[in-house]
Amino acid sequence: MVAAVIPAFNEEKRIWKVIRDAAKYVDKIIVVDDGSCDKTAQQVKNRKAIVLTHRFNLGQGAALQTGFDYAKKINADIVITFDADGQFKASEIPRVIKPILEGRIDAVLGSRFLGGTVDMPLSRRMTLRLGIIFTNIFYGIKLTDTFNGFRAFSSGAIHKINLTQNRMAHAAEIIDQIQLHKLKFVEVPVTVIYNKNTFNKGLRNINAFKLFFDLITKKLS
Repeated sequence: MVAAVIPAFNEEKRIWKVIRDAAKYVDKIIVVDDGSCDKTAQQVKNRKAIVLTHRFNLGQGAALQTGFDYAKKINADIVITFDADGQFKASEIPRVIKPILEGRIDAVLGSRFLGGTVDMPLSRRMTLRLGIIFTNIFYGIKLTDTFNGFRAFSSGAIHKINLTQNRMAHAAEIIDQIQLHKLKFVEVPVTVIYNKNTFNKGLRNINAFKLFFDLITKKLS
């Protein structure tokens, strides 16, 4: 069984299309409504997807962990993480899960720099490049894309990964745990589509430096 975990916060206008497209390639869709104040949850129910609800907005990392815990309960064989804002292409899901289906990889990390981007602002590109440098230096893992939410994990990997970083720092924490548990991983090309909404809801440049500082402090402590 392939399950998609989709964290969502105030995505009533986009979540229906994301679910519709992803449903063509996965067996179960688990949407974690992270304290939305719009009709995100209702849109999910109308699409007959599973909806798990946080009463308050806890952050993407917390939403992913809630989804992982549920995926473990239903014995999912593969779990993908997929954003709710429509910036990923569901048609690329088969490519992302293929290495796990072949039994040779525990975790697959999507890379927009191996794949492609649409309308990516220069400031975002610079921020993401800083993330890559940070990962290479402090985690000893050479990646081409650190903060990419399009991923896939085997059942074994999901049972080992436990996210404690509630917000955007979870991306670096996942890499840290891949290294800690010696999980076999590979990057695959994916496409990331930018627009005004996806840019504003992602890792904002103004918060990126604080995030890197917090991660460095934690890593050196």
